[in-house]
Amino acid sequence: MYKLFVLTKNTFIDTLRQPVYAIIIISALLLLIISPSLAMYTISDDNKLLRELGLSTLFLTSLFIAIFSASGAMAEEIEKKTIVTVLSKPVKRPIFVLSKFLGVSFAVALAHYICSIALLMSIRNGVADSTVQRDWPLLIIAGAVIVASLLLSAFFNYSYDWKFSSTAILLAGIFATFGILFLSFIDINWQFNPQHNGINAFDIYGSLLLLLAAIVIVSIALVFSVWFNTAVTLSACIGVFLLGLVSDYTFGRFADTHLWAKIGRFIVPNLQVFWISDAIYEGSEIPAKYIIISASYALCYILAMVSLSIALFQRRQVG
Repeated sequence: MYKLFVLTKNTFIDTLRQPVYAIIIISALLLLIISPSLAMYTISDDNKLLRELGLSTLFLTSLFIAIFSASGAMAEEIEKKTIVTVLSKPVKRPIFVLSKFLGVSFAVALAHYICSIALLMSIRNGVADSTVQRDWPLLIIAGAVIVASLLLSAFFNYSYDWKFSSTAILLAGIFATFGILFLSFIDINWQFNPQHNGINAFDIYGSLLLLLAAIVIVSIALVFSVWFNTAVTLSACIGVFLLGLVSDYTFGRFADTHLWAKIGRFIVPNLQVFWISDAIYEGSEIPAKYIIISASYALCYILAMVSLSIALFQRRQVG
């Protein structure tokens, strides 16, 4: 367990230090900040469009972080031969594979958590309109989180040589937690009013489902990275991601009559399970039963992919 913990921590830190990790998070936060302004240019329900834009941004952010991070987690170790040193400690191969999966999953979960808080703040702020009262508690808290994260990261980078980007992400996660807790009790008028805090359970459930989809992609990337390089793994994961979004259309309608469709539906994850666009426009709630079923589906798929990765890695020549 100690070896698993150390390798998981190292993988988590290495993932946070990747430039693409910070770039994707910053891009997502910028999109979430401007989404209230974009949602006002619609003839339909502005708030529904705002919610769909935010969840779509969160969906793509988590999936791209999962694809890029997981693709290089093991492939780079094998290409650079650093894996030989690790396995000679000795570290059992299943422990090594499991640590890579857990380390990348924690990094994806952190990015997803930060962007989810930004999504909740964006939805609470509502569609940008001159007739709507400004939510000054939210604006001040959001600004304080950003400024405090940047200033403290610069201080730690200058004083202790900590990497700026990864430190800023970790601090943003901590400060954003305190910020959203404060906003969950304070309304737009600085009054203690938890019942009207602008935070909807629907958005939290939607975020949880999208996180499950991202972890599924991590497990798939792990399988490909055991035998293929980073470029091939990236291409394969993007292909599986696109197929997963149209699984019902591609495989579902032919599953009753064609064997290839049954196999494809069984192998390719159905990512539509984790996307709740229909519920947004229909105004329906997400029942707890649906969350449990989706989580069970994701857990079974993840366990299968991690087990397959371990089995494949047992025969992989790394020396």
